[in-house]
Amino acid sequence: MNAILAKLGIGEVNSGATTGGRNGWLETSGSELVSISPIDGKPIAKVIQASADDYQIVIEKARAAFEKWRMVPAPVRGQVVREIGDILREYKDPLGQLVTLEMGKIMAEGRGEVQEMIDIADFAVGQSRMLYGLAMHSERPRHRMYEQWHPLGIVGVITAYNFPVSVWSWNALIAAVCGDITVWKPSSITPLTAIAVQHIIAPVIDRHGLDGVFNLVIGKGGEVGETMIQDRRIPLISMTGSTAMGIHIAEAVGRRLGRSILELGGNNAIIVAEDADLDMAVRATLFGAVGTAGQRCTTTRRIIVHRAVKPTFVERLVAAYGQVRIGNPLEEGSLMGPVVDGATIESLEKAIAAAKASGGRLLYGGRRITVSGCEGGYYVEPAIMEVQNEYPIVKEETFAPLLYIIECSHIDEAIAKHNDVPQGLSSAIFTKNMHYQEQFLSPIGSDCGIANVNIGTSGAEIGGAFGGEKETGGGRESGSDAWKQYMRRQTTTINWGHELPLAQGIRFDAD
Repeated sequence: MNAILAKLGIGEVNSGATTGGRNGWLETSGSELVSISPIDGKPIAKVIQASADDYQIVIEKARAAFEKWRMVPAPVRGQVVREIGDILREYKDPLGQLVTLEMGKIMAEGRGEVQEMIDIADFAVGQSRMLYGLAMHSERPRHRMYEQWHPLGIVGVITAYNFPVSVWSWNALIAAVCGDITVWKPSSITPLTAIAVQHIIAPVIDRHGLDGVFNLVIGKGGEVGETMIQDRRIPLISMTGSTAMGIHIAEAVGRRLGRSILELGGNNAIIVAEDADLDMAVRATLFGAVGTAGQRCTTTRRIIVHRAVKPTFVERLVAAYGQVRIGNPLEEGSLMGPVVDGATIESLEKAIAAAKASGGRLLYGGRRITVSGCEGGYYVEPAIMEVQNEYPIVKEETFAPLLYIIECSHIDEAIAKHNDVPQGLSSAIFTKNMHYQEQFLSPIGSDCGIANVNIGTSGAEIGGAFGGEKETGGGRESGSDAWKQYMRRQTTTINWGHELPLAQGIRFDAD
């Protein structure tokens, strides 16, 4: 693994801030941060975090870079992003391995996350030629009216540990083609992956002289993070994390009339109708609930299953859980690695206890386990519990591999239970009934930002806008028209005549 770290530019001690390129690294002056691998609980490397003074240096460099970058034609900006996508292809395996080492997801998911970065780069290249505005008809004669989109400025990107590199790309690469600058504050749990990304893209930065366009600041939330969200020089904060933190950021940014993109908690459910293809439903549930050890924002957390098929579904699901190989995620063949830390295991155990106290029944798993050769790691069996949707703990998001089974008797009851949680990110239904499908997708159906039919809740494609409603924050990232959040809209009217008619037929003549 030392060879992988060296290839990615990771040393024993690393700087926690850069304005880009090989020479953009600062001699940071903050406290020391040690990155611990959840695989075995051992340290990987250290980071000297950015201080408040270091942050100011980065922001001023970003402001200067915006003055130039915003005037680069958008298709030319797209070519820069194309080169970033190409160099990410070269580093897909080592960066994917580092994601696994630092975060704990299995190798297939680590490489898949880097592939997602590559895919969003390809998407952004095309978007750079499609920053369309509308042409409109003016009510005044000899007037032309249209709207156009201009770069917004500096975008503060705050990412979570569970997708330590791909969420940066969703924001940074779309923002780049829009003419914006990004300042990235990654999770303190996964700082090395962020440093690696900056090293990977450094040749592109140097080749084009783009110092200050892609910036990184690793620092304490109370020092660097709080300064960032209060900073009036940053018109947009894009944040992925907990609902509690999202509320704090929304309030802070809102007070200064800034913008925020919030991707917060999920309490995602699959409805399994009485006519569902149970083989498909079980496979989708397994991946959705166990993938990334239950630490995706789109993880399946509730199954609302019709009573007629519940016994068969549960029997098959428990059998499938028993086949999940839990082990070192760096080894091919492991289907589930560790959770990120001991606190996550504790949250799982507390949720199980709370559900039992309300009357729930544990059907499978939930025990801490030890993996040979990884004795210091954070491994646990994924858990299945039979509960009622009304239990208080079921309304909360437990960010761990815990799945609740909830019984229903008809589609209206299923949808009502599905929507009866504060979160609203991803949702799914398994059915062959057209009426059920259309009801689920209608205004009286799923209240989530993502709604799927005969597909699980996890694994969204980058072409669609990603995000959710209610306590999920309402933000949208990645595809569709999410690019508009990174730009400012301007309505323009040109009078090409020799008169000065007013709108609404108003006359204001001095003579």
